Amino acid sequence: MAKPLMAKATAVWLVDNTTISFKQIADFVGMHELEVQGIADGDVAAGVKGFDPIANNQLTQDEIDTAQNNPLHKLKLKFNPAASGEEKRRGPRYTPLSKRQDRPNSILWLVKFHPELSDGQIAKLVGTTKPTIQSIRERTHWNISNMQPIDPVALGLCKQSELDAIVQKAAAKKAAEGGVMSDDERRKLVSTEQSLEMDAAPKIPTAIEGLETFSLSDDPAEEKEEEPIIDADSFFNLPKGGADDEDEDDPRP
Repeated sequence: MAKPLMAKATAVWLVDNTTISFKQIADFVGMHELEVQGIADGDVAAGVKGFDPIANNQLTQDEIDTAQNNPLHKLKLKFNPAASGEEKRRGPRYTPLSKRQDRPNSILWLVKFHPELSDGQIAKLVGTTKPTIQSIRERTHWNISNMQPIDPVALGLCKQSELDAIVQKAAAKKAAEGGVMSDDERRKLVSTEQSLEMDAAPKIPTAIEGLETFSLSDDPAEEKEEEPIIDADSFFNLPKGGADDEDEDDPRP
């Protein structure tokens, strides 16, 4: 299915100017639903100016109205005869100059959290070279001490759907090899879509939270001993007897 020009800018415009669902926009522009939600939250595509698909002959107003009234409707790109038969450009991924300094951080993130990915997969995903990846794997990169692992999707170097695709491919390869994966490796191989479909971990109700280790005991020996009652005289160490005793000891008439 053909995708619109300037997909991210088109998604920004649709989020800002329509009530179309994130799922519909994601399917239309070829992005992940979470990326579109990130655009709405301001976490993704900050500073990107919206690209009007109506003014640029990619969508019609009737198509947008239909999608707004029916959440199940899939947006269809307006037919452009000039683009008929156009093939996808082959070659390495282009990375804008403004994001090239962040590329080593994304490679470090992929190497750390997805070591099952090959150098070729990482190079294709973020647009880098194998020697650079190898130097980061071996921690011989000239700037390794100042690098921080950052998700390439958050940096805008790749799409979440692309990252999920290579993770699923790595999971299928692991399964085909028959290797036993640890729990940590299994969690890394789960895509975003699969993780969102998982059931949430059971939580302890708030009313009984903190009582997990509470137990009742019938043994009276374990009960706390009562503290003896202390009267005022013993507390202040007063001598026994009252005022009459003092009068008897007084030699004065």
